[in-house]
Amino acid sequence: MASPPPGSSKYEDLATFFKEWRAFQKPKVVNGVPDYGAAAMAAQQKELENYKKRLAAIDPSGWPIPQQVDYLVVRAEMNGLDFDHRVLKPWANNPAFYVTVFDEESDQPAREGPFALGAVELWSYKFPLSADDAAKIAPGIRAVPALLQQAKTNLTGNGRDLWVYAVGNLRQQSKDLATLSSKLEGPSASLKADVDKARAATDDFANWVETQSKTKTGPSGVGIANFDWYLKNVQLVPYTWAEEVALMERELARSKALLAMEELKNAKLPPQNVTIASAADYDKAFNAGVTEYMAYLKDHDILTIKEYMDPALRARIGKYNPGPREFFGEIDYRDPEVMRTHGYHWFDKAWMVHEPAPSPIRKEVLLYNIFNTRTEGHATGWEEWMMQAGMFDARPRSRELVYILVAERAARALGELYMQANLMNLEQASAFACANTPRGWLSVDGRLVRGEQHLYLQQPGYGTCYLIGKMEIDKLIAEKKQEQGERFAMKAFMDDFNSRGFVPAALLRWEMTGKKSPEIERMLK
Repeated sequence: MASPPPGSSKYEDLATFFKEWRAFQKPKVVNGVPDYGAAAMAAQQKELENYKKRLAAIDPSGWPIPQQVDYLVVRAEMNGLDFDHRVLKPWANNPAFYVTVFDEESDQPAREGPFALGAVELWSYKFPLSADDAAKIAPGIRAVPALLQQAKTNLTGNGRDLWVYAVGNLRQQSKDLATLSSKLEGPSASLKADVDKARAATDDFANWVETQSKTKTGPSGVGIANFDWYLKNVQLVPYTWAEEVALMERELARSKALLAMEELKNAKLPPQNVTIASAADYDKAFNAGVTEYMAYLKDHDILTIKEYMDPALRARIGKYNPGPREFFGEIDYRDPEVMRTHGYHWFDKAWMVHEPAPSPIRKEVLLYNIFNTRTEGHATGWEEWMMQAGMFDARPRSRELVYILVAERAARALGELYMQANLMNLEQASAFACANTPRGWLSVDGRLVRGEQHLYLQQPGYGTCYLIGKMEIDKLIAEKKQEQGERFAMKAFMDDFNSRGFVPAALLRWEMTGKKSPEIERMLK
């Protein structure tokens, strides 16, 4: 393992180091199964110190800003592994970490939350499976029983919520494996025995976790000091826990106040009721929503339309659900165009496939969900920015929906902040989010709210990233407008923005303006 020369100032040394770092970050694989045992993790933690020294030997100070940003995200990834070993220890504290079979595609560059190596992404395959695809899936399926058996030894944590709410994730894996088993035929039939063994092992593990959870009594949050460290050093967010609380409280109040004003303005208009009552209604309305949305983007020169964008968005409009509806369904079924704006995620994912990466480091998806202030922050901001651009002027009550979305994001973000500070447990955070989401559309009886809060408990900073990222991009747009004045064009801005890939919003702001704001300076010290 060669180290860069002392005082190296070559970007190429960083790119080479990055490849070695990514290989090291993965756990050792023994007989097809990743090893998260205590000895293996202790050895990795010890060796991590050598990687930190190697990175510190590279001096990026004379590089162009985009290359300095690359250096910082590599350092942030290493800080993420360091935090895993010192604080999160997902392999020891979080039973849901061992879920590795997924039937639904994430809308993010990488699946949200911490997971063991070896994910089987069933959604990415066509059924019936070909013999080649069955062979690709087989190693991940065969690893499940041994991985879950290992997990029973590895898991020693006492965080009650992490244990209690992992059971649902494991039950879902069992259902997904049962569905997979029922689809195996012809060339893939030989995989059925392994799938059934994986399901039996999952059921056994879920039962074990459920039994063990009854003995768990500790908090599951990381605490305020650790949360602050994680924001600054891993998520690259230039705020503290206390500052984020203040910002989220402000957003919750702002969205509710503006909702009240919109309702006042629209008081004489008919109510915006759900009119979608069948699969045919759904398909017609949602496809029309995509068509209208894409036309608006093009006609108003908001960004360059690529041929892959429409099909990427249209393929994810989903299927009709007769009810009961969760929160986002209440939005969708009143105006199918509103959430297509948040569907910018699918533009991002198509961009990853069709466009060249801006650097060898940004060619890879950042670890530890470090991308989330850019991806979730932008998609959340896009809802309100497109509203202000006039997209919903013909349907004024749809403006109410946008403010309800902001309120829900702020309420669940506060839930995360209180959970991570161990001021609330997951049930209390869920109840808080529901109580503070207008119109009762986020139901405490639904699955969504607990699923969201469970994710945010496992991945610090995720619940707040939607609005924190939006705020950073708000600042970026404002700064570019001030810099360019009448020359500012949203299309040119968005084309530049999209071309830079998925780095934290605060660093993207620095990269695109060339200026370090005081909060970014503070974060980088």
